[in-house]
Amino acid sequence: MPPGKTLSIDVTIGTVRIDGWDRPDVEITIERRAPDRAQLARVPIAIEDTAARLSVRAIQTENTTDPACRADVTVRVPRMALIDRVQVLEGRIAIEGFTGTLTADIRRGPIDGKSVSGTLRLEAGIGSVTLTDARLLENGLLRLRSFNGDVRLSLAARPADARIMALALNGHVKSDIPLTRRETWGPRWGEATIGKGEPVISLDVVTGLIEIKSP
Repeated sequence: MPPGKTLSIDVTIGTVRIDGWDRPDVEITIERRAPDRAQLARVPIAIEDTAARLSVRAIQTENTTDPACRADVTVRVPRMALIDRVQVLEGRIAIEGFTGTLTADIRRGPIDGKSVSGTLRLEAGIGSVTLTDARLLENGLLRLRSFNGDVRLSLAARPADARIMALALNGHVKSDIPLTRRETWGPRWGEATIGKGEPVISLDVVTGLIEIKSP
């Protein structure tokens, strides 16, 4: 997985787990489940490896969304890898020990991350987005969004430099870091500029709670 090469993962139903490790290569494990062996064909696996991109797909045939036919994908990648797309219709996305660039979207289900940093854009349709022991990198970004669910961010260390923006259209904002707030009628908004005002933390929910925890 040379620098600059991108990884994408597309799954209809299942769990995608991303683990960062201190090796330059990628390990992919895919486990398919179905009511019987014949129905495994409804979740075909496609892996394409070119010089510029590694693509992993486990998409159900005929545009079906049968929860009985699922594919769980685990990838171990260099910590600073570039993952430009993870798309899951229903299931879960789990991330640990990753410090690179990641864009991930799940329509139904949670996103959970532990010991992460870098440039992370994580979005859930119906489900929560939770990061624990997260750190800010100088040129990084934490953009977390849920349309119907909570967004919870627990920082490993109190930031010396950051720009924090939190918006809850129908919900509340809780933060251990003092925020300038607007909590009258309508959307709840909180923001803070710490030090030089970067990197950026952007948290959004349509319906749900935003929670920021910091030492």
